[in-house]
Amino acid sequence: MEHNLICIGCPLGCMMKVEVEEGQITTITGNTCKRGEAYAIKEVTSPTRLVTSTVKVEGGNLSMVSVKTKTDIPKNKIFDVMKSLQGISVKAPVHIGDVIISNAADTGVDIIATKQVKSVNL
Repeated sequence: MEHNLICIGCPLGCMMKVEVEEGQITTITGNTCKRGEAYAIKEVTSPTRLVTSTVKVEGGNLSMVSVKTKTDIPKNKIFDVMKSLQGISVKAPVHIGDVIISNAADTGVDIIATKQVKSVNL
């Protein structure tokens, strides 16, 4: 089986080809550095992604706060993580790095705030 990838390990964006036979990577071509090889192995054997979204804020100077997974998660858990964010709201103030959800969708990864939201006195 052949996988064609564009490497995201550096700004070069190398076009890479990964050959897999019987579940084992046999060749990786097209990369110009070791980071490309590492990216290709990870992407073919156990792809991961960061997830970004927003959640509602109550009593803040903004109505929403941007959030993300603290680290990457298995690609097949993206929809589970997004589902765990449904209906979530937080009370202001919110600080960058605040944990919004611990262990999102049993991934072992927290969802954290990526923006500051100040409290508003009503």
